[in-house]
This record gives sequence, C-alpha cells and structure tokens, in this order.
Amino acid sequence: MLFKYFLILFLLSAIAVNAQFGDKHLSIGINAVYTTSARIFLNPNSSDPILRNNAFGISDILNPALDIRYRITDDIILGIGTEYMKTTAPGPNLTAFAGNSTVTINVNDGFLLIPVEVSGYYILPFSTVKFKFLMGGGAGYYFGEHIRDFGDASVSNVSRDFAYGIQVAVSMDYLVHDGISIHSEMKFRDPQFKVKSEYNKLEVNYNNEKILLAQKTFDSKINVDGVTFILGVSYFF
Repeated sequence: MLFKYFLILFLLSAIAVNAQFGDKHLSIGINAVYTTSARIFLNPNSSDPILRNNAFGISDILNPALDIRYRITDDIILGIGTEYMKTTAPGPNLTAFAGNSTVTINVNDGFLLIPVEVSGYYILPFSTVKFKFLMGGGAGYYFGEHIRDFGDASVSNVSRDFAYGIQVAVSMDYLVHDGISIHSEMKFRDPQFKVKSEYNKLEVNYNNEKILLAQKTFDSKINVDGVTFILGVSYFF
C-alpha cells in the first residue's frame, strides 16, 4: 500500500529533465508522510513507575502533509509545514461492569495529531543543478487528541497540554522540470502531549449488552517517537 502510494507520486512527477531553481523563490509541496512508530501511555499520572511507563505501540503510520518554503538567499530556505496524522489500532482491553460481574471489552485506541512546524534549511554546497541536498531543523507546535472506539460510546477531549518540540531533517530535491521537483526527506522529532478525555456516557451498548464503565474521564499521553520519512512533489513559483 505504501509503495503504491509513493509510486503514483513519482509517476505523476517524472515528466521531464533539465531543471534549476532559477529565479523561483516560493515552493509548495504535497507530500506523503510515513512515521515508523508512536506510543500511547494510558496511566501517565500513576505513582507506580511500571504503570506510568507502560504503553502500547502503533506502527506504520501514513498521512498527508503540506509544505510551503521560501528561498531568502541562494543557500537559505525558510519553511512552514503541517500534517494530518490520524490512526488507531487495537489497544489494551478495558474492564467494565455487566450487572454484578466484571467484563473485559476490546477497544481501538489511537490519536489525531496536527503539527505546525517552522524550519530553516541550508542548501549543501555539493548540490548540483538537478539534485539539491538540504539540511535543516526548527521548532513545532503539536495539536492532538486521543481517539477511542468501542460500542456506541464516543470520547471527547476535556483538556490537553500545549506541546512544543524541535526537529531536524535532511532532504533531497530532484528537479525533474523547471518548477517541479520530487522531494524526499528524513526527519527526527519526538512530540508528546498529555490529554484528559471524557466518555459521553457511562452506560454503553457493547455487543448488544449494556455495560457500565468504571469512570467517566481518563488521562493519556501520546508520544510520536518514530523516524519520519517524506516523499512528495514540490512546485516552484
């Protein structure tokens, strides 16, 4: 699935050769982003270090992204980018009550993350007319929420931390035509944020059975700690 996604982007872009930045300063990139892993901590405020550090992982996260860059000198580029990262996976079982007995139910846990990152890039001196190699980094603000899906329950976020972080990246642009490039990038970042979430009700219909949840609110921490790979198309103006 991931290979097919990247292949389509490549075929749409590879239409000519002989390209250069010329007098173009502004670029808009449409990208596919692959993140290797993330973790969700379901007891981040526990006094027990084992419970506090216990997490389940989500891997192979694919999402779209938009990137806008402006070349301020021959060698320096400033950029701002955002993504829409939404993913779920089977999480740890949840304990609830059915009458006078306890039951274990299966839930899907995940998160929504929308980063806004501001970066500076330096065009490395061994770049050529067609191949532009860049190194850069910057800071980001990360907006996110916890997602949980089971039965007819819904979850909303009551409060969240402001999440800030830094990131570094190396990238390469292959200029396939004047004004068009294939963009590839590897990024290292570690955004994390705490969230307090709330169920819309305590009595839930699960597999045609009424169950009672133990608590209406719960805390969690999201940590997107994997390596990020980016592939896309950039248009220069």
